Amino acid sequence: MKGYFAIGVEGVSKAGNLGALMRTAHGFGASFVFAVAPNPDLREVHLVDTSDTGANLPFYTYPDVAGLVLPRDCCLVGVELLDEAVDLPSIRHPPRAAYVLGPERGALSPALVARCHFIVKIPTRFCLNVGIAGALVMYDRMICLGRFAERPVRVGGPTAAAPLHIHGPQKIRNRRR
Repeated sequence: MKGYFAIGVEGVSKAGNLGALMRTAHGFGASFVFAVAPNPDLREVHLVDTSDTGANLPFYTYPDVAGLVLPRDCCLVGVELLDEAVDLPSIRHPPRAAYVLGPERGALSPALVARCHFIVKIPTRFCLNVGIAGALVMYDRMICLGRFAERPVRVGGPTAAAPLHIHGPQKIRNRRR
């Protein structure tokens, strides 16, 4: 899978939810995790994050939306249950993306929604837990961009192996004369 992704939350109020999201992000291979205007005591995150994400992934906190800094060419994707949002199964994931979820008892702020390149929603009847919603987004990204065998037409597992990756010719970037 080429590219990278990050996942973050705005206004998270429970350290346990942030810890669960961080652990899941570590498991799915996120490049970094971030929080915008977090409310919990971040020292409690490790109680839920049993994979020690803090020792393995960068974790950035920003005091507000204006302070949010992302890598160049990184697409900010909001995850929120809004009428105008695109259903998650209908999007093409950007190769370089930072997904941001709203707080437990609220929604992404208008300022953050304005910064997003687009907003996706998980097609459910009501809002999900922040950790679960983040896991679904990361799983969908992995399924869409990972190298897996095509799904079979029949019920059950694949009948053919995943296609082998074909390496291109060697590229020499700097030739010295």
